[in-house]
Amino acid sequence: MIGAVHPWAFRPHPEVWLLVGGLSFLYWYAITKIGPTAAIAGADLGTTRRHRRWFVAAMIVLWLATDWPLHDIGEQYLYSMHMLQHLLIAMVFPPMLLLATPEWLIRLIIGQGRIERIVLRLTRPVTATIIYNGFFVFTHWPVMVTKAVQSGPIHYALHLGLVLAALVMWMPVAGPLPERRISEPAQMGYLFLQSIVPTVPAAALIMAESTVYHVYDKSFRLFGWTVIDDQQIAGLIMKLLGGFYLWGLIFTVFARWQKNKGETPKARTVAEIMAERETQRLGSLTYAEVAAEFDRLGPASAEVH
Repeated sequence: MIGAVHPWAFRPHPEVWLLVGGLSFLYWYAITKIGPTAAIAGADLGTTRRHRRWFVAAMIVLWLATDWPLHDIGEQYLYSMHMLQHLLIAMVFPPMLLLATPEWLIRLIIGQGRIERIVLRLTRPVTATIIYNGFFVFTHWPVMVTKAVQSGPIHYALHLGLVLAALVMWMPVAGPLPERRISEPAQMGYLFLQSIVPTVPAAALIMAESTVYHVYDKSFRLFGWTVIDDQQIAGLIMKLLGGFYLWGLIFTVFARWQKNKGETPKARTVAEIMAERETQRLGSLTYAEVAAEFDRLGPASAEVH
C-alpha cells in the first residue's frame, strides 16, 4: 500500500515489469524462432513491421495501465483513475494485442481441437457481447470493487478476467483470423452495441448524490476532489472518453468500408478462379461458370503472321 501522506511516492511493481518483459520475450521468440519453421495449413506465415509496431504499442499501454502511478492512485485514492485503468486494459490494449498477432501464431496457439472449438464459440458476436458486458458490469459492482481494493489477488484476477473477456469481444473486429471477422457494416453496429451497456453505470455515477463506492471515501482527497466529484469524473470517463473512443473506431471502419467500396475489383482469369476453388475445396468449375468467365473476358486477341 502507498502511504496517504505521500501519494506520489514511487512504488516499484516488479510483477508488472516481469509481465511486460515476459510477453515481449515470448513474442520475439515466436516471430523469430517459431514462425520461420512453422507449418500451419492455410495460414500466412509472414510477420510484418505493422505487427511489431502494434505489439510495442500494446506493451506500452499495458505498462502505463498497470504500473505506478496510475495503478497505485486508482487502487488507493481515486475511483476515476481506476476507471481510466479499466478503459486502457479493456478497450485499448486488447485490440492492439490482436492486431499485433499474426494469423499463423493464433492458429498455432488454439490448434485444431477442443480449444479451437471453444474459442470459435466464445467469439461469436452475440456471445462475445454478452460475456464482455456481463463481466464489465460485474467488475463495477460495489461489492467487487471493495474486494478488489482490499485484496491484491482478487484485484489481479479481476483485471485478468477483464482482459480475457475484452479479447473475446474484440475478436470479431480486430482478430487475426480472417474468417472470424465480421463485415465492416456489421463491425460498426457491433461497436455501437458495446457503447450502450456502459451508459447505465456511467449515468448512475454521474447522477449519484451519495457515495457509491465507500472504499474510496477517505479523509485524504487527492487533487482536492470530493468522493462525489471522483464518482462523477469516473462516470464521465466511462461515458464520454469510452464513447468517443468507440465512435472514433466506428468512423474509421466506415471510412475504410467506403474506400473499399470505391475500389474496382481486379479481373480474374479462369485459372485463378480454379485455383481459388481448389484452395477452398469447393470442387471443380462447371461448364456454365467457365463459359460465363470467357464471355466476360471477351475474345482473345490474335496476331496475324
